[in-house]
Amino acid sequence: MAITLKSAAEIDKMRIAGRLAADVLKMIEPHIVPGVTTDRLDEICHDYMVNVQQTIPAPLNYRGFPKSICTSVNHQVCHGIPSSKVLKNGDMINIDITVIKDEYHGDTSRMFVVGKPKIQAQRLAQVAYDCMKIGIEMIKPGVALGDIGFAIQTYAEKNRCSIVREYCGHGIGKGFHEDPQVLHYGKAGTGVVLEPGMTFTIEPMVNLGKRHVKLLPDDWTVVTKDRSLSAQWEHTNLVTDYGFEILTEHPDWPL
Repeated sequence: MAITLKSAAEIDKMRIAGRLAADVLKMIEPHIVPGVTTDRLDEICHDYMVNVQQTIPAPLNYRGFPKSICTSVNHQVCHGIPSSKVLKNGDMINIDITVIKDEYHGDTSRMFVVGKPKIQAQRLAQVAYDCMKIGIEMIKPGVALGDIGFAIQTYAEKNRCSIVREYCGHGIGKGFHEDPQVLHYGKAGTGVVLEPGMTFTIEPMVNLGKRHVKLLPDDWTVVTKDRSLSAQWEHTNLVTDYGFEILTEHPDWPL
């Protein structure tokens, strides 16, 4: 699949989809409390997307995924399936939202802490956020994706954390997952060179322990092998003529 450079009209549609995805994350925040189930969070998000926003929840039935959002708790790295699991005080959770509006995707995720945060969880969430921010702020024409991956990996490891290598960011537009693949580790000066009109996610998955992961029998949920905590943040980004634009940024949560 070739990398598609988006036209001005396509970028406008992606701005709308990105803003709507960000709005879902903002909407769900007050519902993330001790005692709530991840199933309930999925129900609230689904209703908001379908009935309020008139968007399509992209994960629902995507390659058989059974829910409208992904909820990854504590040592779950990504693609957690909402369930009857009850959130407890001190849990950390990544909520991953992707909506489709007028055929275009907006994809974003962020970490939330349930109740009173634990120091280790707070620290990991901050390192993961900083990794994403470092990567996004490097985006501009002429930069190689390997430069971004190298910078993210270097920062995580300097902070005694590790980067998951089996899962990565991706191009996005009419397709949920397009080229290029955006690795969050790598060698500087290698890989695709950025051009204006490219749209892709940066979404590093950062583990407090070792980088190794495994897939659970549900064929979706990814967890750390050593059961260490994992954290992830994600934005959909546009390469502009001189830098970048975050398409999923919420005005209440600037980068």
